[in-house]
Amino acid sequence: MTHPLVTQDMIDTFQKDGVVLIKGLFAEEVETLRAGVAANMAEPGPYASENKKDGHTGRFFDDYCNWTRIPEFREVIETSPVAEVAADLMNSQTVQMFHDHVLVKEPGTSLPTPWHQDGPYYFVEGQQTVSFWSPLDPVKEAALRCVAGSHLWEKEVLPTRWVSETDFFPDEGQYMAVPDPEAEGMRIVEFEMEPGDAVAFNYKVLHGARGNTSETRRRAFSLRLVGDDARYVERPGPTSPPYPGHDMTPGQRLREDWFPMLRGE
Repeated sequence: MTHPLVTQDMIDTFQKDGVVLIKGLFAEEVETLRAGVAANMAEPGPYASENKKDGHTGRFFDDYCNWTRIPEFREVIETSPVAEVAADLMNSQTVQMFHDHVLVKEPGTSLPTPWHQDGPYYFVEGQQTVSFWSPLDPVKEAALRCVAGSHLWEKEVLPTRWVSETDFFPDEGQYMAVPDPEAEGMRIVEFEMEPGDAVAFNYKVLHGARGNTSETRRRAFSLRLVGDDARYVERPGPTSPPYPGHDMTPGQRLREDWFPMLRGE
């Protein structure tokens, strides 16, 4: 039996396109998440960034790996239906925590989130992965945009630093250049969303977002989870998040004391 929020058609779409909309995934948790985002912005963690770039207006704040110190985030991770929904979409018996991510674009923020795949930044390899991106404000133009089917591309997209646009790792031919999906006629999936809705997408899906030119905030909470086949893999340099001192070896499942199981076998 799948979770009531999930249908077989949605599972099939997630497997084929790598992206699907889950209406109301965090509908009961919106106020809790808003409180968590406020706490996060009042006391940023070590990975927080203001994403400042010359010639751009507004404020684009992001931060990750804060769920262990912000009780609102922990509460939502442990009590919402997100683990059950993730298991259904990934066709996975297990669901393991990877990290949380907060992204806030204040009104009049011109800087877009550049096109990228999450997977190449991570030390995780596997097809059973899912990110949930949930706005805490109604969104139209500033919603997440995903390229359907890009999780099945033979080569991963070269990861870059968002503001400087420099290469995150040296490229020795294992990556493809960052494409221009609109110019290249790729199928871009995006949704008008209400607070608590969530876009679920595979780590290897190419995605990005426009700036926020509206007169209202665009707060988003993202949760990154992994399934049965996810394994630690070494990258050409430090990953993001880096998790220094993790002591894992290639082919190992993520250590459960750092990345707890949200759903066991």
